[in-house]
Amino acid sequence: MTVVPVYLWHSVAEDPPAWIAPWTVTPRTFAEQLSRITDSGRTVIPLHRLVAALRGGPPVPENCAVLTFDDGFADFYWTVVQQLTDRSLPATLFVTTGAVHPPGGPAAGSLLPPARMLSWRQVVTLDACGVEIGAHTRTHPQLDTLPRRWLPGEIVGCRRELEDVLGHQVLSFAYPHGYSSPAVRRQVSLAGFTSACAVGNAFSSGNDEPLRISRLMVRADTTAERFRRWTDGEGAPVAPFPERLRTKGWRYYRRLRTSIGRPVGGPPDL
Repeated sequence: MTVVPVYLWHSVAEDPPAWIAPWTVTPRTFAEQLSRITDSGRTVIPLHRLVAALRGGPPVPENCAVLTFDDGFADFYWTVVQQLTDRSLPATLFVTTGAVHPPGGPAAGSLLPPARMLSWRQVVTLDACGVEIGAHTRTHPQLDTLPRRWLPGEIVGCRRELEDVLGHQVLSFAYPHGYSSPAVRRQVSLAGFTSACAVGNAFSSGNDEPLRISRLMVRADTTAERFRRWTDGEGAPVAPFPERLRTKGWRYYRRLRTSIGRPVGGPPDL
């Protein structure tokens, strides 16, 4: 079974807002991580190539990897894309549309705290430069705690907003915080997405689930040694595997907290 590290970054910045700092790496660390991947001999492939393999197409090459980024921080435009371009590396950026702003104007609004986010003009430019743009909902909620009637607005609404601006289909999706459920995944499929990324803190593989692709979350405290082990195909389980009991329990707890008006936030560590 081919082991595929699908890396997940959020922000790449020197001085991020406190709320996203635990999930931010510095530009220097990011450059070292990209060098680690390329020096290891891994071939970085586009996400859609992995998805095609998961859906019965040609298998992915041995010793490959995928690069993904969530939310849509402005540093992707100013810092990340240059480092990717210098190395000719493909990547996918999952955009929270409510956090994107028109040039000189305010964003529609999201649940993300204040931070420098992309503009719509920058999103269009990134798309034209070959970055795959994926959907990450409109407001960044924990989808598995929402009433089902609210899901289409977040999932379909996000896709329509992106497609209206980009002028082409958007087929990839990522769950905010990595949270999903069977009901959420059904809604993502009904919305027309052919893939969806979770977190899982596990390797993907040639047998992974297209609507629950496992990723390895790169954090501020991810050591160089841990990143090296991931790049070497070590130090994490390999998907697919049954949903963990603690993951189900965490979902029920978050739903309970949401129902009493005290939701739990933050990316999962499950």
